[in-house]
Amino acid sequence: MGESAAHSPVTYGLLGRTLKHSWSPQIHERLGTVPYELVELEPSELAAFVREGSWQGLNCTIPYKRDLLGLVDELRPNAKRIGAVNTLLHGPDGRVIGDNTDLFGFAWMLGRFCERHLGTRDALRGSKALVLGSGGASKAVVAALEDAGATPVVISRHGTNTYETIRERHADAALIVNTTPVGMYPNCPASPLPDKTLEALPGMRGVVDVVYNPERTGIMLDADRLQIPVESGLAMLVGQAWLSSCMWQGVELDEALIGSIERQITLQCRNIALIGMPGSGKTSAGRNLAELTGRTFVDMDVDFARRYGKTPAKVIQDAGEQAFRKMETAALAEVAKGSNLVVSCGGGVVTRPENLPLLRQNSSVVMIDRKLEELSSRGRPLSQQRGVAALAEERMPLYRAWADLVVACTGSARGDALEIMRRLGL
Repeated sequence: MGESAAHSPVTYGLLGRTLKHSWSPQIHERLGTVPYELVELEPSELAAFVREGSWQGLNCTIPYKRDLLGLVDELRPNAKRIGAVNTLLHGPDGRVIGDNTDLFGFAWMLGRFCERHLGTRDALRGSKALVLGSGGASKAVVAALEDAGATPVVISRHGTNTYETIRERHADAALIVNTTPVGMYPNCPASPLPDKTLEALPGMRGVVDVVYNPERTGIMLDADRLQIPVESGLAMLVGQAWLSSCMWQGVELDEALIGSIERQITLQCRNIALIGMPGSGKTSAGRNLAELTGRTFVDMDVDFARRYGKTPAKVIQDAGEQAFRKMETAALAEVAKGSNLVVSCGGGVVTRPENLPLLRQNSSVVMIDRKLEELSSRGRPLSQQRGVAALAEERMPLYRAWADLVVACTGSARGDALEIMRRLGL
């Protein structure tokens, strides 16, 4: 089946099987390679689309990077070296050319990470780096690590170097790079490492994940907790897109675009999670903030009632607070993995430690700080039962510890929203 039978003509685009999570169209819009479309193909459709299509430039992702090796007329050196194709272009004579820009994208990200967190771009020279996974992305990462002077060791489920042997064989590792899809949206947060593995690696200086959605994967959250520097894969995604766009347009784009587009996408897609005492104004400020920033607003109390058919107050009354808290965590796990949201959390979200990584994976956590004498307990069963002052004594230290940003109430919901925007640089 050729392109015309199954798909509309494509100028630029991304080939893959499941692509709804991709941020590539937003990136290429800023690079000037438009229109850029997501092209979801079944394996049986791939060859005809690549060979017969009138496209100008294509990227490729899971699961087709290796399949393209046999579908191109010419393989450029990086694609040969890595054994995978993630970029296609048509030569002047119409021949299909396969290249790999993942190597550049990861090398750009790695160099910046080393400079930012380890002091110098060649900080890994002579050090061991563990590469989790052996797929197409793994090979690009291995090549970039070799070019940086590191000694990469691939960790897989079988063979000598497995996830179970990391502690005994590789306690001297300085870097971990996750190239597996474990922890990627929507199955997040999750980590490919067995529990407590990072704690057993005393020489660990950094954790890098090629996954970019969510912003902090499970392995990154674990490293964060141990104060190990981390980096998500968004810079790699933008870097490889930048080089692809240069090839397709036949121009040398400004390399500074990589960092600026990464920052724009991060600000655009990151959630804003509002925490604070019951009655602090999270809902009203959140509605204003969502309107001003173009995000979707989620009130967790409303979401809870929609999800379970009962209000939080009714569940607390019928089944008790602990039953409610478990249900609240399950609801938050679904909501918090999304992107471009403003989430108004329940006042007691901080009472369960497992809620913190759910929020931190994709959100800036903002505490709205309102004076206790201004808080109302009306319609709030726990505030009525235990008293505002007692709740505040328990929760205020937690709000401050969880928050990336504390914003004092300005006197109006609109003012609070504007102050949050100013402080977050939106």
